[in-house]
Amino acid sequence: MLLKMRQVIVVFSLSLLFLTSCATQAPSRFEQAQQESSQRGSSAVVKESESGGSFNKFFPPSGGGYERVYTQEKKGFAEAKLKKDGKEVAVLAISDILNNPSAAKKFEKSSQKIKGYPAVSQGKTGTAVLVGDRFQVKVLSRDSSFSEGDRQTWLEKFDLNGLSKVQ
Repeated sequence: MLLKMRQVIVVFSLSLLFLTSCATQAPSRFEQAQQESSQRGSSAVVKESESGGSFNKFFPPSGGGYERVYTQEKKGFAEAKLKKDGKEVAVLAISDILNNPSAAKKFEKSSQKIKGYPAVSQGKTGTAVLVGDRFQVKVLSRDSSFSEGDRQTWLEKFDLNGLSKVQ
Protein backbone atom coordinates (compact mmCIF):
# COMPACT_ATOMS: atom_id res chain seq x y z
CA MET A 1 0.00 0.00 0.00
CA LEU A 2 2.79 2.42 0.90
CA LEU A 3 4.54 1.59 -2.38
CA LYS A 4 1.37 2.29 -4.33
CA MET A 5 0.91 5.62 -2.53
CA ARG A 6 4.53 6.55 -3.30
CA GLN A 7 3.99 5.75 -7.00
CA VAL A 8 0.87 7.93 -7.13
CA ILE A 9 2.71 10.86 -5.53
CA VAL A 10 5.67 10.49 -7.93
CA VAL A 11 3.37 10.31 -10.98
CA PHE A 12 1.36 13.29 -9.75
CA SER A 13 4.53 15.33 -9.04
CA LEU A 14 6.05 14.51 -12.42
CA SER A 15 2.80 15.40 -14.17
CA LEU A 16 2.59 18.71 -12.35
CA LEU A 17 6.23 19.47 -13.13
CA PHE A 18 5.69 18.65 -16.80
CA LEU A 19 2.57 20.82 -17.06
CA THR A 20 4.08 23.86 -15.40
CA SER A 21 7.31 23.69 -17.37
CA CYS A 22 5.42 23.75 -20.67
CA ALA A 23 3.22 26.70 -19.71
CA THR A 24 4.20 30.04 -21.23
CA GLN A 25 4.96 32.73 -18.72
CA ALA A 26 3.64 36.24 -19.10
CA PRO A 27 6.41 38.66 -20.08
CA SER A 28 7.88 40.80 -17.33
CA ARG A 29 6.94 44.47 -17.30
CA PHE A 30 10.29 45.27 -18.93
CA GLU A 31 9.83 42.69 -21.68
CA GLN A 32 6.27 43.97 -22.17
CA ALA A 33 7.49 47.57 -22.54
CA GLN A 34 10.16 46.45 -25.02
CA GLN A 35 7.58 44.57 -27.09
CA GLU A 36 5.16 47.51 -27.10
CA SER A 37 7.78 50.07 -28.03
CA SER A 38 9.08 47.86 -30.83
CA GLN A 39 5.59 47.41 -32.23
CA ARG A 40 5.07 51.16 -32.48
CA GLY A 41 7.89 51.44 -34.97
CA SER A 42 10.29 53.10 -32.56
CA SER A 43 13.88 53.22 -33.60
CA ALA A 44 17.12 53.58 -31.74
CA VAL A 45 18.84 56.93 -31.41
CA VAL A 46 20.30 57.66 -34.81
CA LYS A 47 21.81 61.09 -34.33
CA GLU A 48 23.48 62.84 -31.46
CA SER A 49 21.31 65.23 -29.51
CA GLU A 50 22.74 68.44 -28.14
CA SER A 51 24.02 68.37 -24.59
CA GLY A 52 21.60 69.89 -22.10
CA GLY A 53 24.14 72.40 -20.80
CA SER A 54 24.49 73.93 -24.26
CA PHE A 55 20.86 75.10 -24.03
CA ASN A 56 21.38 77.28 -20.95
CA LYS A 57 22.47 80.32 -22.94
CA PHE A 58 19.08 80.39 -24.72
CA PHE A 59 16.99 80.57 -21.53
CA PRO A 60 15.67 83.96 -20.44
CA PRO A 61 17.62 85.57 -17.60
CA SER A 62 16.29 86.24 -14.11
CA GLY A 63 14.75 89.66 -13.62
CA GLY A 64 11.59 91.61 -12.96
CA GLY A 65 11.08 89.87 -9.62
CA TYR A 66 11.60 86.40 -11.16
CA GLU A 67 14.45 84.04 -10.42
CA ARG A 68 15.53 81.34 -12.90
CA VAL A 69 17.04 78.23 -11.29
CA TYR A 70 18.45 75.46 -13.48
CA THR A 71 17.24 72.08 -12.24
CA GLN A 72 18.13 69.49 -14.87
CA GLU A 73 20.54 69.05 -17.75
CA LYS A 74 20.93 65.85 -19.69
CA LYS A 75 21.59 64.86 -23.28
CA GLY A 76 18.97 66.63 -25.39
CA PHE A 77 17.20 68.41 -22.52
CA ALA A 78 17.54 71.31 -20.09
CA GLU A 79 15.08 72.59 -17.51
CA ALA A 80 14.83 75.52 -15.13
CA LYS A 81 12.33 76.51 -12.48
CA LEU A 82 10.95 80.02 -12.55
CA LYS A 83 10.37 81.43 -9.07
CA LYS A 84 8.70 84.58 -7.86
CA ASP A 85 9.01 85.58 -4.21
CA GLY A 86 10.61 82.19 -3.54
CA LYS A 87 7.61 80.30 -4.92
CA GLU A 88 7.83 78.13 -8.04
CA VAL A 89 5.42 79.54 -10.63
CA ALA A 90 6.60 77.81 -13.82
CA VAL A 91 9.02 75.37 -15.41
CA LEU A 92 11.00 76.36 -18.51
CA ALA A 93 12.43 73.64 -20.77
CA ILE A 94 14.21 73.04 -24.07
CA SER A 95 14.17 69.58 -25.67
CA ASP A 96 16.11 68.39 -28.70
CA ILE A 97 13.56 66.25 -30.58
CA LEU A 98 15.99 65.17 -33.29
CA ASN A 99 15.57 61.52 -32.31
CA ASN A 100 11.83 61.82 -31.68
CA PRO A 101 10.42 63.39 -34.85
CA SER A 102 6.86 62.44 -33.89
CA ALA A 103 7.05 65.12 -31.18
CA ALA A 104 6.86 67.73 -33.96
CA LYS A 105 3.51 66.48 -35.28
CA LYS A 106 1.49 68.49 -32.77
CA PHE A 107 2.85 71.68 -34.36
CA GLU A 108 1.85 70.81 -37.96
CA LYS A 109 -1.64 72.31 -37.75
CA SER A 110 -0.73 75.16 -35.44
CA SER A 111 -2.17 78.53 -36.40
CA GLN A 112 -0.56 80.26 -33.43
CA LYS A 113 2.96 81.68 -33.68
CA ILE A 114 5.37 83.11 -31.13
CA LYS A 115 8.24 85.12 -32.62
CA GLY A 116 7.47 83.46 -35.96
CA TYR A 117 7.64 79.88 -34.65
CA PRO A 118 4.66 77.51 -34.48
CA ALA A 119 3.15 77.34 -31.00
CA VAL A 120 0.64 75.05 -29.31
CA SER A 121 -1.15 74.93 -26.00
CA GLN A 122 -0.67 71.68 -24.13
CA GLY A 123 -3.52 71.17 -21.75
CA LYS A 124 -4.39 73.96 -19.35
CA THR A 125 -0.89 74.51 -18.02
CA GLY A 126 1.52 74.20 -20.95
CA THR A 127 2.56 76.21 -24.00
CA ALA A 128 5.30 75.19 -26.42
CA VAL A 129 7.00 76.37 -29.60
CA LEU A 130 8.91 74.39 -32.20
CA VAL A 131 12.18 75.99 -33.29
CA GLY A 132 13.86 74.86 -36.49
CA ASP A 133 11.84 71.63 -36.66
CA ARG A 134 14.20 70.35 -33.98
CA PHE A 135 13.85 72.08 -30.62
CA GLN A 136 10.74 72.18 -28.47
CA VAL A 137 10.74 75.10 -26.05
CA LYS A 138 8.11 74.77 -23.35
CA VAL A 139 6.75 76.72 -20.41
CA LEU A 140 4.58 74.90 -17.87
CA SER A 141 2.59 76.74 -15.20
CA ARG A 142 3.10 75.45 -11.67
CA ASP A 143 0.89 78.06 -10.02
CA SER A 144 -2.62 79.12 -10.98
CA SER A 145 -1.50 82.76 -11.05
CA PHE A 146 0.83 82.02 -13.99
CA SER A 147 -1.51 82.29 -17.00
CA GLU A 148 -1.29 81.32 -20.65
CA GLY A 149 -0.39 84.95 -21.39
CA ASP A 150 2.49 84.68 -18.91
CA ARG A 151 3.67 81.48 -20.59
CA GLN A 152 3.64 83.17 -24.01
CA THR A 153 5.53 86.18 -22.62
CA TRP A 154 8.23 83.93 -21.19
CA LEU A 155 8.50 81.94 -24.43
CA GLU A 156 9.17 85.25 -26.19
CA LYS A 157 12.02 85.90 -23.73
CA PHE A 158 13.94 82.80 -24.87
CA ASP A 159 16.61 83.38 -27.53
CA LEU A 160 14.62 81.43 -30.12
CA ASN A 161 16.54 82.85 -33.08
CA GLY A 162 19.85 81.88 -31.49
CA LEU A 163 18.51 78.39 -30.80
CA SER A 164 17.40 78.08 -34.43
CA LYS A 165 21.05 78.37 -35.53
CA VAL A 166 22.19 75.32 -33.57
CA GLN A 167 23.16 72.56 -36.00
